[in-house]
Amino acid sequence: MIASIRGEVLAIVDNAVIIDVGGVGISTLVVERTLQTLSIGSKATLHTSLMVREDSLTLFGFEDTQERDLFVLLQTVTGIGPRVAQSILNTLTVSDLRNAIGSESAAALEKVSGLGKKGAARIILELKDKVLGVNQRIVGGNNGGGGWQSSISAALSGLGFTGREIDQAISSVAVTARDQPLEEKLRVALLNLQSPQSRGGTRG
Repeated sequence: MIASIRGEVLAIVDNAVIIDVGGVGISTLVVERTLQTLSIGSKATLHTSLMVREDSLTLFGFEDTQERDLFVLLQTVTGIGPRVAQSILNTLTVSDLRNAIGSESAAALEKVSGLGKKGAARIILELKDKVLGVNQRIVGGNNGGGGWQSSISAALSGLGFTGREIDQAISSVAVTARDQPLEEKLRVALLNLQSPQSRGGTRG
């Protein structure tokens, strides 16, 4: 998986920045705050999260790993996809969002366009115990335990895999990539699901 990219800014189109990485222009979606720090011709480093869908690959870029990890964690919440997660981070800073969740301030979350009261309530309910201190990475727990399983499960479920397949993939990740970043865990899970032994001849 692509964990970060670094290179010259070639173009800025709407909410996407195109960065030259080794001669290849990589289009990355970023929040407005990040966009304002970039200019054509400047050098940029973005921490990234790759969203894998059956018909597309979309790269989201962030100024630091804390913002990226929070973006990934938000998507473990029921009904929250990458676009909504990005909209949340476009409205609230990492610090403001953590404080809103920690203090159960639904009003602060309801400022996000398209989220609403129910979405705000779900975020608080599902993430309050997973949000760590302001200066710590968000990993779903001090030992990176239950949080990554939920993230991987949500991503694979969105791709149409069954509960049994997801459980098998998570078990494989726990053995071979437990200490790796979330993007690497997802890569290992997908490789496991694409193997002949995993498909058993039933998936194309």
